[in-house]
Amino acid sequence: MVDFLYRLSELFLYDPNKPMLFNSGTFVLMFVVFMIIYTIIYKKKLVFSLYVIVFSLLFYYKSSGIYFLLLVLTTVSDYSFAAFLYRSKHKTWRAFWMIMGVIPSLGLLAYFKYTNFFLFNWSFISGNNFQPLDIFLPVGISFYTFQSVSYVLDVYWKKLKPTDSILDYAFFLSFFPQLVAGPIVKAHHFIPQLKEPPKINKQMLYSGMWLVMIGLFKKAVIADYIAQYNDLIFASPDNYNGFENLMAIYGYTLQIYLDFSGYSDMAIGFGRMLGFDLGVNFRLPYQSLNITEFWRKWHISLSTWLRDYLYIPLGGNRKGKIRTYINLMITMLLGGLWHGASWKFVFWGAMHGIGLAVHKGVSKILKKLPDVFPTKFASWFVTFHFVIFLWIFFRAADIQRPQTVTVIHDGVQTEYVENVTIDAFVVSWMMIKQIFTDFDISFAKHFWGARSLWVILVVIGFGMHLVPLKIFDKLPDWFVKVPFVLKIIIFIVLVQLVVQLQNTDVQPFIYFQF
Repeated sequence: MVDFLYRLSELFLYDPNKPMLFNSGTFVLMFVVFMIIYTIIYKKKLVFSLYVIVFSLLFYYKSSGIYFLLLVLTTVSDYSFAAFLYRSKHKTWRAFWMIMGVIPSLGLLAYFKYTNFFLFNWSFISGNNFQPLDIFLPVGISFYTFQSVSYVLDVYWKKLKPTDSILDYAFFLSFFPQLVAGPIVKAHHFIPQLKEPPKINKQMLYSGMWLVMIGLFKKAVIADYIAQYNDLIFASPDNYNGFENLMAIYGYTLQIYLDFSGYSDMAIGFGRMLGFDLGVNFRLPYQSLNITEFWRKWHISLSTWLRDYLYIPLGGNRKGKIRTYINLMITMLLGGLWHGASWKFVFWGAMHGIGLAVHKGVSKILKKLPDVFPTKFASWFVTFHFVIFLWIFFRAADIQRPQTVTVIHDGVQTEYVENVTIDAFVVSWMMIKQIFTDFDISFAKHFWGARSLWVILVVIGFGMHLVPLKIFDKLPDWFVKVPFVLKIIIFIVLVQLVVQLQNTDVQPFIYFQF
């Protein structure tokens, strides 16, 4: 009995080594219990709101510990400042309260995410020795900060009337399905849904279940398995030949899509099961024929947020070509920096900005090209490999290498080994160099023999992109209509695949680090 109570208490305690994840057994158990109670009380507005908020805060506490209080602080401050903003009639006071609402949220994000980055660069410029501060990055702070900013700005721009209830705002900001890794749900899309009791019906429940299952398949069956090989190559690219490096790059291209879109599918699916629409976050982006289309299909909630709250306020394309290109570059530079406090992400964002600017500049010429398969294939091929090339820099990390150092003192020679850091940019170019200087296609036969399951899963993963979008969108409706027994069989097969292919530990989602 004591052991049972101890294990039960663990469900409510934060373990920094085991943060709460959608793909963990602990979350599944908690969600099942949560859902049973939810279906009983969801029509009672006050009880229902408090219940979901408490569960969401518990979920966030299980993900980030005591830092869940930051979410509470942000909720109270943004709700208050937006109310002051709405009641203010004078333009100056409205601007003042808008700034008071936005700056604290962005300030907290800047402190936790970018302090060491700024200190490092200042130390580099000034020639001082850099000693990083021990700053914990709360999970999901990038996501819920953008949501809180969207609320204040929507009120400021009169797109949204501030909610009368702080519980509604707390519900919006803390809603657990999208709390730690998106989608970034805009206030004017979500808050109006709270005016009526959530619609829980067969369509919402089973289509949501389908999205959860397909997300789990993407993440736990394919992405986590192929990540093992990808990580091996990225950790030491110069020790592998060009073919192996190229396979790791293709592998990571698929891994990051399946990992992140898998989380988004699960988040949107859980939201549907609870009766809420969280929008769409991915639309088969690797089918894109140009980089503009790619960003309309990749991480849609972020790209539309950057468009609505940064690009358009900067002037968008309304102030001439040069200003349009500048606005694109600023937007994508900040979009890159949003992904992480590192120059590699700034470079990644800048290159995408250049790609978008170039495409916009030559779009009139491209429209004159014949709309035939060879042209479409060439457009897809260039776009796909431009994206792949930049994923190299996105993924590559600093690596440590032992190096023998010889020191001569008073005629005595001494050798010792020290670890030398190889910068992520250098690691990226290592991979590129290996591909162009040590590539042998005949190695493919040996690779298949050694990693046939990896190849099969990669083919399945990319093969999912061959499904026409119209069919892909109808799959949840198909799942709703199939007999209940078939639903159970599909679920059992999925669980078996997860068990067979999983690592020892449950793997976190890539975008948790952002």
